[in-house]
Amino acid sequence: MKTILNRLIQHEALTKEEAKTVLKNISNGSYNPSQIASFLTVFMMRNITIEELSGFREALLELCIPIDLSDYETIDLCGTGGDGKDTFNISTLASFVAAGAGIHVAKHGNYGVSSISGSSNVMETLGIKFSNEEAFLKRSIEETGICILHAPLFHPAMKNVAPIRKELAVKTFFNMLGPMVNPSFPKHQLVGVFNLELARMYAYLYQHTKTNFTVLHSLDGYDEISLTGNTKLISKNLEQIIKPEDFNVSKLNPFEIQGGTTIEKSAEIFLNILKGKGTEAQNNVVCANAGMAIVTVKNCSISDGFEFAKESLLSGKAFEKLTKLRAISR
Repeated sequence: MKTILNRLIQHEALTKEEAKTVLKNISNGSYNPSQIASFLTVFMMRNITIEELSGFREALLELCIPIDLSDYETIDLCGTGGDGKDTFNISTLASFVAAGAGIHVAKHGNYGVSSISGSSNVMETLGIKFSNEEAFLKRSIEETGICILHAPLFHPAMKNVAPIRKELAVKTFFNMLGPMVNPSFPKHQLVGVFNLELARMYAYLYQHTKTNFTVLHSLDGYDEISLTGNTKLISKNLEQIIKPEDFNVSKLNPFEIQGGTTIEKSAEIFLNILKGKGTEAQNNVVCANAGMAIVTVKNCSISDGFEFAKESLLSGKAFEKLTKLRAISR
């Protein structure tokens, strides 16, 4: 590790194989916590290369506990986090809305590291069982249209990194990796990223897979469609800027989509929105993201996807999915 750190400090890049080896060594306990923290810190201070990101991703996918959900043609809605915007749990809510619209969702998530409340924090607070048992996950999808893949149960390689990330409490390259290492290898992927450079890297890496993908970055810094401005969208065959008016809605103010100050408050906001008691701004931002997931799977228009999502949320179908998932978690 000393040699690797010296090279990185000299602004040298790792090859894909070197990146892959380092991550495997981190997972098997070859390095001490200080070395791991230093390695993570270097990557906060310099740009990651496509080769490095690709190597890290391959290592994590090779080391993960895979789960076969290929019968269900799933999508994962996942943001990198790390945008510093402290929104409520938009992509997790959008996952239930998409499920309510008849889309099968394999939601990959984790506890918050740089945010107050990550996807897993809210799911746990609301009584959702975390499991890596295939039978339970398949039952979840069959009965509710959605299953929750809590990252630590599928990525044992991360156990040496988790406490260090928690102590650092800032975004690291693991934020960049999270959405790309879903252990069920979903057919479709809706990914939000925290900057434009990463959006291009993701698109480049996904072009070399069989995944049908949509990568999103709000140009004012959000890792999802925020409706506070325009959003860059990159998919396999398309690059475009989408505007709030493409969803037939008004532009939002950032304060309208802020999250809770505690995990409990975040869970309360989550439940209120899913029960149809959210503000118009909250509903619109959730439905814009869920709608884009529907567009990714069904290849319909953006306005149609948004309307399908709204129907799912306002009819109570999305809330019904959560209620069922809580029931089978008991």
